[in-house]
Amino acid sequence: MVSICKSQCFFAFILILGMWSYGVASRELQESSMSARHEQWMATFGKVYVDAAEKERRFKIFKDNVEYIESFNTAGNKPYKLSVNKFADLTNEEFKGARNGYRRPFQTRPTKVTSFQYENVTAVPATMDWREKGVVTPIKASVTICYTGIDIKICLLILFGTRTGSCWAFSTVAATEGINQLTTGKLVSLSEQELVDCDTRGEDQGCEGGLMEDGFEFIIRNHGITTEANYPYQAADGTCNSKKEASRIAKITGYESVPTNSEAALLKAVANQPISVSIDAGGSGFQFYSSGVFTGECGTELDHGVTAVGYGETSDGTKYWLVKNSWGTSWGEEGYIRMQRDIDAEEGLCGIAMDSSYPTA
Repeated sequence: MVSICKSQCFFAFILILGMWSYGVASRELQESSMSARHEQWMATFGKVYVDAAEKERRFKIFKDNVEYIESFNTAGNKPYKLSVNKFADLTNEEFKGARNGYRRPFQTRPTKVTSFQYENVTAVPATMDWREKGVVTPIKASVTICYTGIDIKICLLILFGTRTGSCWAFSTVAATEGINQLTTGKLVSLSEQELVDCDTRGEDQGCEGGLMEDGFEFIIRNHGITTEANYPYQAADGTCNSKKEASRIAKITGYESVPTNSEAALLKAVANQPISVSIDAGGSGFQFYSSGVFTGECGTELDHGVTAVGYGETSDGTKYWLVKNSWGTSWGEEGYIRMQRDIDAEEGLCGIAMDSSYPTA
């Protein structure tokens, strides 16, 4: 009997040891596979780290993000998908700090009261896509990410510096490009860098963030804005080039704000021209958004300037806003995101109806 017990215990021990060894081997294989994916991802997006320690730290973040993305997609209970994009080695805190540059005005700052020329619009198209009408320039990229080995930084010309929160300039320019095309019939890519370098009054502080309304005021005060080709984007603050700035190609006469907390009012505006909107884009769902109608969790802490260039409805009846971003074509739907429209909250998903404006010709 004792012999049988010893024999059974021995085989049980061997079985447990085998299972443990299999588990170790499986984890090592998974780790090896994840490491290979990280290397491939680095090659795809041209990521280079300053040393082995930084690479190891970024790999751990990458691994956590990949597991989150795959778990989300496997669940399949949302109408949108996530992807392992160029932000996959950033923590969400780093992502928010580096990408978003909308500066909410101080509480004490008086709000400029404007008219709303689309107030009495009674009929709008069922769908709108200003891209199809030749009113929207191709997707642009507001910044390149690189690493110092100590903290996340923005890749400036000499690989150090502060954040490049220039989304406000891209939103301002996209809306201005739209009204310029509608007025002149010519689609011209305009200069974000001119705003970054030259518009430094008030809330607008170049790569430290700004407001679209202040961007419009600069273009009005400056009697126009030059082209992207003449004053190209550098992803960094620079000294205002008055010679380049003097070549003014597009002009606006004013700007108006869309009534706050009204998706109905925003719909009237977007039906008539591309509109600068502010959103809360700090969530992980937004960071890794790939396709579909975004319905993810987000608040109303507005931190990012984008441009609403249309709206529509899916075959299952889900209404959405079509939004142009400035994070390059590798993010989202070739640089765009569809965000759920007509939700219960008056401020709209991610606060999209809270603060929107547009230039007038």
